[in-house]
Amino acid sequence: MKVYFEQDYLQNLYETGSSRDKKHRFQPGVIKKYIRIIDLMIVSPNVTSLAQYNSLRYEKLVGNKAGLSSVRVNNQYRIEFEEQTEDNETIATIVNITELSNHYQ
Repeated sequence: MKVYFEQDYLQNLYETGSSRDKKHRFQPGVIKKYIRIIDLMIVSPNVTSLAQYNSLRYEKLVGNKAGLSSVRVNNQYRIEFEEQTEDNETIATIVNITELSNHYQ
């Protein structure tokens, strides 16, 4: 699947392992797992294949975050993303990473 980043800091975290601004700094373990999950998303054929990994806890969000899905980085953080399809084929799913958020805030 293809992965696009909505925010620059998310792309910087993935490519360099750090963020340029102080607001988006995370522990090294969180960044390492974030990178590992993005790599897993890139090699996965579609979003539903993420459900086979129980530790990710893939889910479609509801309420004010309806339309987004998420996978867990750890107990505190999750990656929220939008699911889209290309040419009406769900196999070629485009994933847009929207936020690496603190799950409990």
